[in-house]
Amino acid sequence: MLAASGFEIVRERGPLSETRMLELAGAFDAYLCGDDALTRKVIEKSLPRLKVISKYGIGIDKIDLQAATDHSIPVLFTPGVNHTTVAEHTFALMLAAVRKLVIEANHTARGEWTRITGNEICGKTLAIVGFGRIGKEVAVRAKAFGMKLVGYGNYWDEDFARWYDIERVESIEEAMKTADVISLHTKLTPKTRHLINAKNIGLLKKGAVIVNCARGEILELSALVDALKSGHLLAYAADVLDQEPPPADHPLLGLPNVIITPHIGSRTHESVQRQASCAVENLTRYMAGKTPIARAN
Repeated sequence: MLAASGFEIVRERGPLSETRMLELAGAFDAYLCGDDALTRKVIEKSLPRLKVISKYGIGIDKIDLQAATDHSIPVLFTPGVNHTTVAEHTFALMLAAVRKLVIEANHTARGEWTRITGNEICGKTLAIVGFGRIGKEVAVRAKAFGMKLVGYGNYWDEDFARWYDIERVESIEEAMKTADVISLHTKLTPKTRHLINAKNIGLLKKGAVIVNCARGEILELSALVDALKSGHLLAYAADVLDQEPPPADHPLLGLPNVIITPHIGSRTHESVQRQASCAVENLTRYMAGKTPIARAN
């Protein structure tokens, strides 16, 4: 699709740091970006040539939306393309955590026959934080597994909640007190940064599990590590980290009750095709003077 548009295309393997983006900035009419750092400095150095930013995916926390708005640079994104895929990955992580699947598979790969007793999720309470498309897809699957559901978030679909018997709670603290498993699907904003922190993480039941397919910064790292090392949390299973890729000494790496995947929640052949097609269509439509599919600012 890009080749057919006639653009000159420069490819870089991301996610790109602010330093690398500043090296590139100024030479392009458009960015087709993933989780690359499009900070105010990058956007301002990209002017006056930059016309549009097209995001591959839905998370726009790496883009300074205010800076883009200040300089009349539209930010396009692709809502509705990966909610099924991320919801499935959420359950892959959840089941892997409660059944110790990674540990057990590694035992067997080493020629060992070590049998660990895990836990069921049927009958357990799942607190879903963030009730957009992904959170709702997780709820559908959780109901099929026989889980009890509570939800917390600014967006709330009353009809959906009634159909799936989901109780709404008014605070993150109430959600944490209720949950056997808490699954994070809210976007990263100043209000949600360190939403789970040293002051409230103790509200989780001893033996609770946290699943995070949102953003690593939603949890306060030091509080999370302490809760895992003390045994208060049974497990933490995440597709995201506060630093991606992480340094070799990242405190979560190597902990026995932690499962980390490398931000692949939306990486299925089906979802990648949807995201790529939508991001490119957004870009080419805008550059041709047509209305894009979705705009974030």
